[in-house]
Amino acid sequence: MKKKWLLPIFASFMIFTSVGANNTEAAAVSDLTTTAKNYLGAPYKLGGTNIKTGVDCSAYTQLVFSNLSISLNRTSKAQYQQGTSVSKSELVAGDLVFFNTSGSGVSHVGIYIGSGKFISATPSSGVKIDKINDPYYWGSRYIGAKRVADFTTEEQTEVKGSEIDFSVYASRGEVALQLAQALGLNTSDTSSSFTDVKSSSEYAGAVTALNKLGIFSGDTNGKFNPNSPITRGQLSKVLVKAFNLKQQGNAEVFSDVPASHWAKDYISVLSSNKITNGKGDGTFGLNDKVTLKHLDAFLNRLTK
Repeated sequence: MKKKWLLPIFASFMIFTSVGANNTEAAAVSDLTTTAKNYLGAPYKLGGTNIKTGVDCSAYTQLVFSNLSISLNRTSKAQYQQGTSVSKSELVAGDLVFFNTSGSGVSHVGIYIGSGKFISATPSSGVKIDKINDPYYWGSRYIGAKRVADFTTEEQTEVKGSEIDFSVYASRGEVALQLAQALGLNTSDTSSSFTDVKSSSEYAGAVTALNKLGIFSGDTNGKFNPNSPITRGQLSKVLVKAFNLKQQGNAEVFSDVPASHWAKDYISVLSSNKITNGKGDGTFGLNDKVTLKHLDAFLNRLTK
């Protein structure tokens, strides 16, 4: 069966990162892992830089990160000189992991994707996922790790409902319900893939439908966090994806939205479509929790 190599375009994230500084706002970790996995099975070629005809390990990591506008050096040894050193116990998805496979220092690099696994271009099997502590090979060859960018989880960690007044603020579950209704989605399938959304949940049908369409995702722990609030920055991405919005001319520039922030382009698209005018003081309220009133206003503008 002929394979199709997917080359994701993430230019919209507008990330301007300085490798070596680990306090950079970057794309979401889910975008990194998705990009990396899109090349699973791609062939290996020593010195190769073409994903179709073959890439070596460092060309692969360079390609994945370049799709997120993060610049890496060409070789594994040169990449090992970038970023900030990270102990094995502190690894997070997006860290570069290095190995000595030749007996003469750094000779292989991969991308840690969490749960003790990393993805890399291997001479034996092309791009594949392996266990970092594999006792038969990788475990004994591990050298170290470097963090060249801090990837945001894009979703807030779960917040107890008692801490938030949901008669004022919109929960993620409520956003899912209202969005599914606004889009006219079939919510009969309640077999949610999220560990914290049972099939009996009032949110299950909406969450499942939106997740199938790639509109609403969860965190790196497989949770949707339906009883947590959602920020205006996070909602901007959800709305742009849900209604397939495109840039429509000029947009307002908000003082609290850095050009390097992952949500910047989503907010710009909303503004150019006249869905948001910000808070009236030159700010967007990037990290403000979305109120039910704001959610209603956004959806009214999008569906009128």
